[in-house]
Amino acid sequence: MTMKYWLELYAVLIRSSIRSRMQYRFNFALGTLLAAIIQIAEFLMIAIILNKFGAVKGWSLYEVGYLFAVMTLSKTLYRTFASDVHHLERYLTTGELDQLLTRPVPILLALMSQNVRLMPGELLQGGGILYWSMHGLIASGQIAWTALPYTLVVIAIGAVILFSIGLATATAGFWTTRIEELQTLTEDASQTAARYPLVLYPAWLRSLLLVAIPVGFVNFVPSLFILRGEYGPWLICAIALLAALVLGLAMKFWKFGLSRYQSTGS
Repeated sequence: MTMKYWLELYAVLIRSSIRSRMQYRFNFALGTLLAAIIQIAEFLMIAIILNKFGAVKGWSLYEVGYLFAVMTLSKTLYRTFASDVHHLERYLTTGELDQLLTRPVPILLALMSQNVRLMPGELLQGGGILYWSMHGLIASGQIAWTALPYTLVVIAIGAVILFSIGLATATAGFWTTRIEELQTLTEDASQTAARYPLVLYPAWLRSLLLVAIPVGFVNFVPSLFILRGEYGPWLICAIALLAALVLGLAMKFWKFGLSRYQSTGS
């Protein structure tokens, strides 16, 4: 079957999952509001500190806001369209993965279409901070409007990188079953750290966030070109190639892990 067929099938499954979630509109609206408030409050704490003490190691508040927003939006894309990849542990411990294996669709496609999360709170928060930071940088003459299309491309590439990291982490569950602690390291902690300039961290931690868990390529590395004019447009192309490589490796690891899976009934 063609790629077009699987994409159309995925779109159908996504629409079905969204309709089921929208049955409880009050909970959806309340969750959206709370998510936005929590995210904005987190950034405001950092903004207050930076506003008081000025730039940190040469990175201004607008630049930090840009890094924060790009990471938030990339993560939002990933978690919107592949939420249950992050929750594979539940499928492994409850036996729900066995049910997905009986469906006439690829197991990863079935998993990604489960419980699709609409995240307008995170989208509005990330988009708002991105607009504020880029407006400030354009007004100061640091960047031009051409930074916007580059940023949109980088957000999409970043979502692929975060998905690949999440998929590789989830795959480890085929051997360990419990992966929550590992996810805390590879996803939650690393993404939180990468919301801020990597120059703030010691060399060993920078290496970890660029090599072992390449979240630094989601926002920090592309910002060197987009915000500071370093290197050149080729840097975005190189990051896109890296994302494709990481995705390919994660998919191979997933297929290998799935081949070693022993169902709860075996």
